[in-house]
Amino acid sequence: MRNLLAGHSVIPVITLDRVEDAVPLAEALVAGGLKVLEVTLRTEAAVEGIRQIVNHVPDAIVGTGTVCTEQQIKLSEDLGCQFMISPGATESLLQAGERSTVPFLPGISSVSELMRGMEYGHRNFKFFPAEAAGGPPVLKAMAGPFGDIGFCPTGGVGLHNAMEYLALPNVLCVGGSWIAQAKLINEQRWSEIETLAREACELAN
Repeated sequence: MRNLLAGHSVIPVITLDRVEDAVPLAEALVAGGLKVLEVTLRTEAAVEGIRQIVNHVPDAIVGTGTVCTEQQIKLSEDLGCQFMISPGATESLLQAGERSTVPFLPGISSVSELMRGMEYGHRNFKFFPAEAAGGPPVLKAMAGPFGDIGFCPTGGVGLHNAMEYLALPNVLCVGGSWIAQAKLINEQRWSEIETLAREACELAN
C-alpha cells in the first residue's frame, strides 16, 4: 500500500450517483494530476462506475472505499481494483484483507485499533474520522511509539487544513471529497474539478 501511495499525496474520495459521470470525472481528476482515485461503495452507481473507469481511464489507479464487508473485498477483487480502503477494521475484515491479493488500507481512530491491525501485518492505516478523532495532534502523538506506521487521514480534511497533515512525517497522503464535490459532479463541471485537482497537486508540492 505504501508503494502504491508513493508520490500521491492527495486521494480524492468519490461518491457516484450516476454511472455516466464516472469516466468524465476520472478523466478530469487524472488530467489535473490526481491518479489515485477512491470510489466509495455507498451508491448503486458505484460498482458499474468503477468498472467503467477501470476499462476506459487507463491512467487512473482505481480503488474501492467504504469497504465494510468480506463480500465487498471480493467485489473489489472482481472489479480489478488496485487497492481497497475501509473506514474501520473488524476482525473478519482484517482476516479477509489478509487473504486478499489487493492492497488493503484498514481504518482506525485509536491506538488499540492500530495495534490490532498491526497484529495482521498492517503498517499503513486510514485515520478516520481524522478531525473528529483529534487531527494532527493525535497523529503526532502516535509517531512516538509507532514510528514506522503511515497514515492517510480522511474526514474533515480539506484545502484549509490538508497541509497540517501532510507536514507530518507519518502522513503518507490525505483523502477528501473537496475535490470531487457532489454539486460539481451533479452539474458536470469537469473543468472546475480538474482545476481543484491541480490545486491539490500544487498543495502537496
